[in-house]
Amino acid sequence: MCTRIFWNDNPVAKVVSRTIDWEVSDEPGMWVLPRGLRRGGDTGPGAATWTSRHGSVSMSAWNAGTGECVNEHGLAAHCLYLGEARYEPEDGRPTISNVMWTQYVADNFTTVAEALEGLREVRVVPMRIHGQDMPLHLALEDPSGDCAIVEMLDGRPVIHHGREHTVMANDPSYEKQLANARRYEVFGGDEHLPGDIISADRFVRAKYFLEHLPEPADELEALAGVVGLARNVSIPFGAPDNLFPSYPTWWLSAADLTNRVYGFQSTRSPSFIWLDLRELDLSEGAGVRMLDPTDATLVGDVRDRLRPAELPFGLPVGAAA
Repeated sequence: MCTRIFWNDNPVAKVVSRTIDWEVSDEPGMWVLPRGLRRGGDTGPGAATWTSRHGSVSMSAWNAGTGECVNEHGLAAHCLYLGEARYEPEDGRPTISNVMWTQYVADNFTTVAEALEGLREVRVVPMRIHGQDMPLHLALEDPSGDCAIVEMLDGRPVIHHGREHTVMANDPSYEKQLANARRYEVFGGDEHLPGDIISADRFVRAKYFLEHLPEPADELEALAGVVGLARNVSIPFGAPDNLFPSYPTWWLSAADLTNRVYGFQSTRSPSFIWLDLRELDLSEGAGVRMLDPTDATLVGDVRDRLRPAELPFGLPVGAAA
């Protein structure tokens, strides 16, 4: 379904990649969101409201929420599917949809540690998206190399915080993924490196090959390193799945958190595109802009292809879309 890989132990740049694997396209949109936007948690009455303190580049899914984003300080957040997720019971805190989880982070915080502390103030609520339940877990990274994985299990948050938590996939939950990895020779067990497309096998391969990336000469080689790993765990179109007809990789992304660059590639296009957050106007009042990143005519820096747009999600209760 999805894999996220963070390369934080090279001396050149802290870089992260992820894949989106699903039965159908999530119809992604690439959004440039300035500071000063009024936002809401999209959970109805009791939803959290806030004004964005930081600008970001964000990827929407089905025009219903944000799947991942990177803000102007290099803090990145990604949501991936986790069927085991069981969220916290109602407790009076303001709420945010789990598909606004990443955007709440990017809008309000500058570091992983700050985000983890701030997320205590809200309760995450699972929502149906595109007609389906969408249980999710959250990965965070920042330019210092710090990272975290947040999972809602048995009605409580389980947080893995530290530079070692660099790979995340889907089910099973993170602790079980680590235990499974120890079955293989490369992590002390006696089994050969696995090659299936299932989440547990993708997790092991990503973790193994991440540890063997050669030191990059520059930031472009650093980004190329994590893009290569994302492709290694990508699922070709038509590949049969053990549970579904096929769950192909529709797109992959790569972000240089050190230099504030966000890149994207549709697996139906040969071209990689990117935005340099340092070159974007993210000031209050600059306006929301977006583009369709799957447009096959796009290549390279797509700053000039952005167009004004109105957000259809994440608005305060009662606000017009």
